[in-house]
Amino acid sequence: MHNTLTAELIDHYRTQGFVVIDNFLDEDELTTWRQAVDDAVEQRQDRKLAHGDSREGDSYYDKVFTQRLNLWMDHDGVRQLMLDPRLGQMAATLEGVDGIRIWHDQALIKQPWANPTGWHLDNPYWSFSSQHAISIWVALDDATPDNGCLYFIPGSHREANWDNSPIGQNMGELFELYPQWATRASFAAPMRAGSCSFHNGLTAHGAGANMTSGVRRAMTCAYMPDGEVFNGQANVLPPEYIATLREGDVLEKDELNPLLYHVSKDCPAVGED
Repeated sequence: MHNTLTAELIDHYRTQGFVVIDNFLDEDELTTWRQAVDDAVEQRQDRKLAHGDSREGDSYYDKVFTQRLNLWMDHDGVRQLMLDPRLGQMAATLEGVDGIRIWHDQALIKQPWANPTGWHLDNPYWSFSSQHAISIWVALDDATPDNGCLYFIPGSHREANWDNSPIGQNMGELFELYPQWATRASFAAPMRAGSCSFHNGLTAHGAGANMTSGVRRAMTCAYMPDGEVFNGQANVLPPEYIATLREGDVLEKDELNPLLYHVSKDCPAVGED
């Protein structure tokens, strides 16, 4: 795993709100990730969540991508990948925080001819509100402008609040909330299989349609800085846990949001040369 973060990569992430890391996985690691994710998705069948019975249907959103969340909870292979502390240390280093918890992982698979992913922000969907939320996006297939690679609005994380738009048929609905972004150039982020990107939870991003007959697989994980508190939104938290929470309670249940990395814990070095 190419987990060394240079000062240049860290600076790019913090100023632009995203960074692409080429050749993040070597060939053997990529094979392992592909096999684990494919098996976990097949095992989950049409259920989206580890907790709950939400299932894939025929809505516009369901035709954007095949989405399976928290595969780490019910698949040992994905669990081993997602609980790698090196991922947590990279996320913590990029955001300059002491500790990182998993919020949720998700496989995002654009099937042939899949709909585009409308421009949106991530963190406003979640049960905590943080300027230091961060996600990793690992390309399991080549991600190209033809099959639905990511696009970012550079620097948008420094201007965003928690107003957001749904991922719907209006690709640019987000720009009705943030009109200053509508005239800016987006940044296309094609990636070879095995490369990855990190982006801040308030960075505006989207993806094009899959205009090919092939599949575009990605494995992602959203991270929550340690010590964040409940904002009243359920998101992926199970109802029985929600019933115990009040706004302002610290989200620290390790069975749901495991502490992946903290500066006080021993962890393989990432490096900041």
